[in-house]
Amino acid sequence: MRYHDFHHDGLTLRAALHTPVERGPVVVFVHGFANNRMENRSFVLMARLLAENGIGSVRFDLSGHGESDGDFSGVTITGEIAETQAVLRAVRELDFADPGRIALVGMSMGAVVAGIAAAEEPGIRALCLWSPAAVAPFEVGSGRLKGRHIAGELARKGYFDADGHQMSAALVEDIANLKVYDRSAAYTGPVLILHGDRDTIAPIEYARRYTDHYDGNAELVIIGEADHGWSTVPHRHRLHQSTLRFLRAHLDCPDG
Repeated sequence: MRYHDFHHDGLTLRAALHTPVERGPVVVFVHGFANNRMENRSFVLMARLLAENGIGSVRFDLSGHGESDGDFSGVTITGEIAETQAVLRAVRELDFADPGRIALVGMSMGAVVAGIAAAEEPGIRALCLWSPAAVAPFEVGSGRLKGRHIAGELARKGYFDADGHQMSAALVEDIANLKVYDRSAAYTGPVLILHGDRDTIAPIEYARRYTDHYDGNAELVIIGEADHGWSTVPHRHRLHQSTLRFLRAHLDCPDG
């Protein structure tokens, strides 16, 4: 593993690269809302598993998150999509990457970002969505988040306090107007959606809607008893192994 800096719109996006011995396929990870490139170590463990199977990976902090430049108060989903696309373009130029075998894995809101980026950035070979938070535009658009009134808090404070993060009015508007399914549907490569049936943050019916919009290229796998964060050892193991099998199959990895 080595560290690397990407650059977009005047900001440095800090990343960890897991590089295989030989040039080959690479997976780019997109973390969730207010998280970072470790994604509670789930991305780290997945990246190591990929490396053991000859697949490189890139884990980067979106701006305003982790060690990257920027403040959370300046975050928008539109900006995160643009950052992800910029990283994807830069990854194709890395010495260990086969530009024809690039895949995306996203978690929660990062899965929403990854789904749109895959549709709007040409050449993504495969896409895996973990617990996609496609509910966000509908929840935020209703004027509430986690049972609290957004507008009132924005008026009083100038921001919405999202678990210690200053969520701006621009971010609220950006999420509320996000056309998740319409913008994701243009992706024609293979899609694997992994979702737990005990997910109370991103209800499973919103994951099911993805399959209504993709043109037969998406598979939804529902994991019994799993929650949003895959917070048990067996569930996380199944998440990682399912992802590995999917990526090996679609990134032309040799058996072994």
